[in-house]
Amino acid sequence: MQLTQINQNIKNENEFSQNEDFDLLLELYIARITFLSFNEKKILKKNLDSSCSLVLLSIEEIKKIINRDLSNKVVWNAKENFRMAQVALHFCNQLGVKILLHSDKEYPEQLRQIADPPYLLFYKGDVSLLLKKTVSVVGTRRLTQNGKIAAKEFAYNAALNGEVVVSGLAKGADEYAHRGVVDAYFDCFEKGLDTSNLGKTIAVLPSSIDEIVPLSNKKLAGQILQTGGLIISEYEPRMTITNWHFVKRNRIIAGLSFATVVVEAPAGSGALITVDFALENGRDVYFHKVCFSDNAKQIASIVKNQLETDFSMGKVSKYKKENTVEKYLEAGAPIIESYEDYCAACNEVPGQRHIKQMQGTLFDI
Repeated sequence: MQLTQINQNIKNENEFSQNEDFDLLLELYIARITFLSFNEKKILKKNLDSSCSLVLLSIEEIKKIINRDLSNKVVWNAKENFRMAQVALHFCNQLGVKILLHSDKEYPEQLRQIADPPYLLFYKGDVSLLLKKTVSVVGTRRLTQNGKIAAKEFAYNAALNGEVVVSGLAKGADEYAHRGVVDAYFDCFEKGLDTSNLGKTIAVLPSSIDEIVPLSNKKLAGQILQTGGLIISEYEPRMTITNWHFVKRNRIIAGLSFATVVVEAPAGSGALITVDFALENGRDVYFHKVCFSDNAKQIASIVKNQLETDFSMGKVSKYKKENTVEKYLEAGAPIIESYEDYCAACNEVPGQRHIKQMQGTLFDI
């Protein structure tokens, strides 16, 4: 459907002010203001209560409300923002997409506690999963065969134990983690076993809620919903994806769990950005033993050499070049070899496992 046709079907702002959808429209309007922080959006919400104030809101009024000067580069068009919020609400209604507000009881407290939580989330599936015990699983897209097995087995056993697995639906570690949960469901279903107590999986998209990235995982996304899982995004339907969306997505993956497990991550991997988000918010991080297999080390060496070349040409930052698994191990990050071992590590005295790693008595790595 063309945007001009959609606009003809959308009510004008005065009609919306008398409609029960107006409160939701207001939330969408505020969520779309990308130059405001989470707390600033909450402040703005308290000061906006009519459609008139939405379409007439000036940049100077926003500055006054949030008590912060804004960059001269900020582009603001209140009327256009209101129109696009209407478009977003229209598509949500058309596509069956639901919206979780930060003030809703289903919004998980651990996500609300991160430095920059999403103001709202668009979702399909079982939103109650956000309130259950979760573990985030991340890793490189260039996963080795051993890495594929490790990610899948970890998630499979987590599901059997009733734990929800969070990942990003990307190629590599993400998709194999999701597949592990999906396989656990289908295996139990085929055996006639009760699936109600199985853990499910949550996929956090870097794209709009109605666009699966990569497209090759569209079938997997369908299976996630079919098996009782959840797909979420902070981006409204039809929003164009940008590179920085991938990094923003990682903070949500880390924020939804109190622990993140890394399955293979060469230097500069996006998975290590997720690790940084987790650590910044006081969450636990574990590295799977498969990170240190010979094949994983070979890939890491190739990536490292390429990063060195790119750094010398000014194409990548020093941070990306030096952000390695080894850096986190030296800082005390523990190694696990399975889901069962992860559960054991969660109950250990902090630092105990790291001492054994340094002594070389934990695993042969």
